[in-house]
Amino acid sequence: MPALSNPLLLKWFNAFMRLSHRALTPLVQQAADIRLPLRGECRAEQVYLVGAGSGDAELLTLKAARLLMQADAVVYDRLVGDDVLALIPSSSERYYVGKARGHHSVPQAEIGALMVKLAREGKSVVRLKGGDPAVFARMGEELDALAAAEIRAAIVPGITAASAAAACMGIPLTDRGHAQQLRFVTAQLCREDGTPDWASLARKDETLVFYMGLSKVSAICHGLRQAGLPDEWPIMLVANASQREQQSLVGSLADMPERLAATPLPSPCLIVVGSVVQRVATTPATLATNFFSAQQTMP
Repeated sequence: MPALSNPLLLKWFNAFMRLSHRALTPLVQQAADIRLPLRGECRAEQVYLVGAGSGDAELLTLKAARLLMQADAVVYDRLVGDDVLALIPSSSERYYVGKARGHHSVPQAEIGALMVKLAREGKSVVRLKGGDPAVFARMGEELDALAAAEIRAAIVPGITAASAAAACMGIPLTDRGHAQQLRFVTAQLCREDGTPDWASLARKDETLVFYMGLSKVSAICHGLRQAGLPDEWPIMLVANASQREQQSLVGSLADMPERLAATPLPSPCLIVVGSVVQRVATTPATLATNFFSAQQTMP
């Protein structure tokens, strides 16, 4: 190294490295002795409604991971990642009850009946749901089914898709300069009249996050523009957030339908609308592409 050609400087550098090694070694050893506080048991005749997060196994809560490794039976959804399922021991029973758009492999009533049956057989049951079980995941119906059968239930939250997508793209869902409110909206348009209240959603001081809306991007963009948001208002689509297959599109309300037609994204896909999306352009690209192996398409 030319910079260390001076003998005195080289001697000082070597001394510094020895001192640093002595100082850091105890810290490294102490870190190696740390054990995660995984306490508790997966109780028989009880159902745990567990959030599997966004698909990245490292984003599971410690409690969720423990319960998966302890449960007698796991009832799981389509959006649960393979890395998460790999935590389930081979000795545990597995029941797939996944739903896809337009096709329900197992009716909701049968899912409730299955959980009740397994619990009454004396088994500890994990009902594993993608994201957070309390966010657009029909948890209420499953709690009602368990309560009607007098089966004990516990809820373990997970990282919802909105949080995962925003983190992967390096943006805050709320920011003092952009949004004072955050709203999660289901894009299934299942109100009685089949149309959201676009006027109440078309605000410049909040971030909107639409779940399950890939097939309704055009309707969302049109509705918000008609309600008063400008054509250039930012919108971002993120598919498979936090997974290696993650992809994204960033654009405006006016051009996003065309962008999506030219570059289709897979489901599940999250839609983020708001000025916070502008921060994607100022975020180091390596945040998404290196840490999450994301594929990002910018304007």
